[in-house]
Amino acid sequence: MEEVLHIAQQTVRAKSRGVQLAVVIGGGNILRGASFTAGNTGVQEATAHYMGMLATVLNGLALQDAIESLGVETRLMTAIQMDGVAEPYIRRRARHHLDKGRIVILAAGTGSPFVTTDTAAAQRALEMEADILMKATRVDGVYSDDPEKNPHAVLYRDLTFQQVRDQNLQVMDATAISQCMEHDMPILVFNYRKDGNIERAVAGEKCGTLVTSRRSPPE
Repeated sequence: MEEVLHIAQQTVRAKSRGVQLAVVIGGGNILRGASFTAGNTGVQEATAHYMGMLATVLNGLALQDAIESLGVETRLMTAIQMDGVAEPYIRRRARHHLDKGRIVILAAGTGSPFVTTDTAAAQRALEMEADILMKATRVDGVYSDDPEKNPHAVLYRDLTFQQVRDQNLQVMDATAISQCMEHDMPILVFNYRKDGNIERAVAGEKCGTLVTSRRSPPE
């Protein structure tokens, strides 16, 4: 819960800048559906994906309480209907909550198996006409290789969608990249564990790796 509170504190400080925030939440720290399909567990792959989606709802509930303990109103919305704990995701309703100044937490992915959280985030960003899709991760941005395995991996600050595809860089899954590329939705990949990074990202400061349709001009 310490990490959840840390994320909540950063999110609230970012919200205080006057922006609208919708958070698509994952469930990897509780359960990854893929972990049930790696071996002979007796769990069907589709079932494992649903289990992973339910894990995101657990995380969403924790983040909701953490943010509201800091005095900011939220709404938890899920792609899988579960009226006892959250509202069903409806695009117009989500937009209404944002207009009312609430932080919207989106859980259960798209509600369908075989779809990653990356793709769910891209879809929600496009549906709600976001200015940018920000992927909060454990590393400082997009690298030439896995920085947790290769200490010589190079950190990129600016990339185009085409470079991501040509070099097969692990930014987000291919479907999410294709959706953002087609609709010109910029992606910022940054390390949320560094205190203040969520605020810096929201403020448009140099933070992580920015992926756009065309490379930024040199400074």
